[in-house]
Amino acid sequence: MNYERIIAYALNTPWAIRPDALGAILDVVRFRAAGGKYTDEELVERLEAARAQNGERAGGRTRGSVAVVPLYGPIFPKANLFTELSGATSLSTFAATLRKLDADDQISQIVIDVDSPGGSVELVPETAELIRGLKTPTVAVANTEAASAAYWLAAQADELVVTPSGAVGSIGVWAAHEDWSVHDANLGVRTTLISAGKYKVEGNPFGPLDDEARAAIQADVDAYYGMFVDAVAEGRRVTSQDVRDGFGQGRMVLARAAVRMGMADRVATLDQVVADAAAGIRRGRNLLGSRGEPVEPAEWDVTVDDPAADAADGAGAAPETETPAAEWLRLLSRPKVREMFAPSGDDSKVPALAGGETGKEEQ
Repeated sequence: MNYERIIAYALNTPWAIRPDALGAILDVVRFRAAGGKYTDEELVERLEAARAQNGERAGGRTRGSVAVVPLYGPIFPKANLFTELSGATSLSTFAATLRKLDADDQISQIVIDVDSPGGSVELVPETAELIRGLKTPTVAVANTEAASAAYWLAAQADELVVTPSGAVGSIGVWAAHEDWSVHDANLGVRTTLISAGKYKVEGNPFGPLDDEARAAIQADVDAYYGMFVDAVAEGRRVTSQDVRDGFGQGRMVLARAAVRMGMADRVATLDQVVADAAAGIRRGRNLLGSRGEPVEPAEWDVTVDDPAADAADGAGAAPETETPAAEWLRLLSRPKVREMFAPSGDDSKVPALAGGETGKEEQ
């Protein structure tokens, strides 16, 4: 089997993955291309370990009424031997798990445990829509990485949390074309393609990429990028232009900076998120609940930035720690909270502390 040509084909399709991560995946293919093989014992060991992990993924794990669903490794549309051996996630399996949990009345909250560099764009838009439409409150935790397609999915949860050492982003789509014509010519090989249909063999690896084929591939990449940006904008409740001009340009962003930029809601560990969920606590931007149901004020959590951590993270001068009164004023200034008290836009109905003003929206 010509594994190098398989790599060329794979690169020619749109990906929402960190390029270095796809390179690592393709190294496995190159290992086989160079004649590398697993022994029977190694193959059995890898399969058993992968199937045990995939069994956990298929059913998730629960803590009381909280279900934790892993989204680990590279993302592919469907399960196969490669996904089993590489520790990748099958979106068809992942989606089936979410549907099952969402239909279970015993599950009060779903936590998606994300550690993925992204993957294929196939089935990602459909899975993102599924997450956005779940009736069960859902929190995604970047533990420690939600990159590219993984961020596309995580951004659809009711709340997005990043672990202290975690990062999110890599918003973008890419493809590549490999021209094997010079390599083949040096081997004395010349390939003649016989086809029907004007564009049937467009973008093939046996010659240079012409301008028309390049434009067609670019159009596909742009279309998927548009889907990506629009989905993130809807999930994060900002405009598509905000995403394109702000955090949608391809870089990964560390935890605290991601919260400041609006890419995530707060910084916490997975254990903290699961414990909060088990205790029925809702935090971050879910002030209205996951499906528009008001949350009791006692459950609200207003996170005050850690001045020392912000200074260490390059945020500039450390702000003074807020007093409880200042916290309430800042909370009441947020648009969603104001809407709860004044859905008609009449700010006079928004309560204020004695002698205080509602202030400006938090930046």
